[in-house]
Amino acid sequence: MPRISRNDNKTITNTYHIIARGINKQDIFLDNDDKDNFYKMIKITKEKYNFELYAFALMNNHIHFTIFDKHDEMSKIMHRICTIYAMYFNKKYERVGHVFQNRFKNICIDTENYLLNLIRYIHKNPEKDGICDMNTYKWSSYRDYITNNNNSITDTDFVLELFDEKPIEATKRFIDFHKQNDSSFVDSSLEFDIILTDEEVSEIIKRKLGINNLLFIQNYNNAIRNQVIYEISQIYGIYPKQMSRILGMSERNIQRIIKSMKED
Repeated sequence: MPRISRNDNKTITNTYHIIARGINKQDIFLDNDDKDNFYKMIKITKEKYNFELYAFALMNNHIHFTIFDKHDEMSKIMHRICTIYAMYFNKKYERVGHVFQNRFKNICIDTENYLLNLIRYIHKNPEKDGICDMNTYKWSSYRDYITNNNNSITDTDFVLELFDEKPIEATKRFIDFHKQNDSSFVDSSLEFDIILTDEEVSEIIKRKLGINNLLFIQNYNNAIRNQVIYEISQIYGIYPKQMSRILGMSERNIQRIIKSMKED
């Protein structure tokens, strides 16, 4: 297994797994033209916000992205893509209302193991849904990796270099890796379907810590504060971005604390 340099903060602070679903789990792509148009919208938005896209899969009723968000503009990125597509979809099918279910879901990718297993999981979505083999699915990033498509929207260099510095050997190892399975990464660990509201998260944290004002956590001494933040981060369904809003701390600082506690 290749190693990510621990001096490289890409997979620690700014790389995310994004999922957006159709409202009530309804299909958001009714034909191939819909997927082609969505692909074009990703490309246009990518040019505007200059993010890196490590993996994607456009499925019938949901989408997966792995994005390196260089400038902390994830909300703007996803709002633009989803809003423009919703306008296209509603106009084409003469409908009104929401196309996507609530807000997109995102989780920070903090380890090499998670990053690589996630990319493989995303690429295997067509097989998991019984559509076709990942090698033949047009609307994912897998073929961009194995064919060296210079016109694709996928940024493959960073991921391939994790496998080997030599491009040919890296591609071979990438393909071999996708033929394997890691039983420790089941659907639930990658889909994170449990999404809690800020109010629900606040109540959970208050009960766990036995306090009424969560902003007091900022005033704890560093050792206690860091331990508390780490314990909160281990509650399934609670993520750094949400903790940032609730605790009044920067997401970057929370991620740094979690990372340092894991290493200890």
